[in-house]
Amino acid sequence: MRAAVYARVSTVDQEPENQLQEIRRYVQARGWTAVEYVDRGVSGAKDRRPSLDQLVTDARRRRFDVLVCWRLDRLGRNLKHLITLLDELQALGIAFVSLAEGIDATTPAGKLQMHILGAIAEFERERIRERVLAGLQRARTQGKRLGRPRVQPPVEQLRRVAGLTAQIAAERLGVSRSTIKRWRRRAASKPRSGLGIVSAPTKPDDPGGGA
Repeated sequence: MRAAVYARVSTVDQEPENQLQEIRRYVQARGWTAVEYVDRGVSGAKDRRPSLDQLVTDARRRRFDVLVCWRLDRLGRNLKHLITLLDELQALGIAFVSLAEGIDATTPAGKLQMHILGAIAEFERERIRERVLAGLQRARTQGKRLGRPRVQPPVEQLRRVAGLTAQIAAERLGVSRSTIKRWRRRAASKPRSGLGIVSAPTKPDDPGGGA
């Protein structure tokens, strides 16, 4: 079995050898081949960890079958990150071993632990989704407009191409014909704006032109 070994120390003064030696003995006893991923001088709170990021990339490419770490806090930034990571590994069919906590997902009992962690991850995702939906509903109740703000049509540009067909106006302004037609509709919906924008009549060679 191909194993990925992960170790991390928070400062450059620390050495990961204490973690690695214990993991190497375990991997050797199991008869696995191993590739080591080590982050040195990287705090567990950091979002980006070069070796861990590479490990996740290799996991998605199915380059190993089991991930082994010394302790859970060496792997995850926090509980949420840890559960999400383990959930992804489980979805990829990659087993997980943490020596200090005695978690071994290559065994039936360990697989049960992973299923429980996966259920916790699903629960956390649903809580986040509920909070997002509640926030959107609250914003609607307060009359707030959701989504990106509507872009106002460029009045001066439209004046320069007033009277031209949508196709020709689009070519002049370097935009699509549908954009020109949308701008003209929005400008026409403001009768008091004094824009004075007039669309050209539809011609046989310009189907769909005009406003």
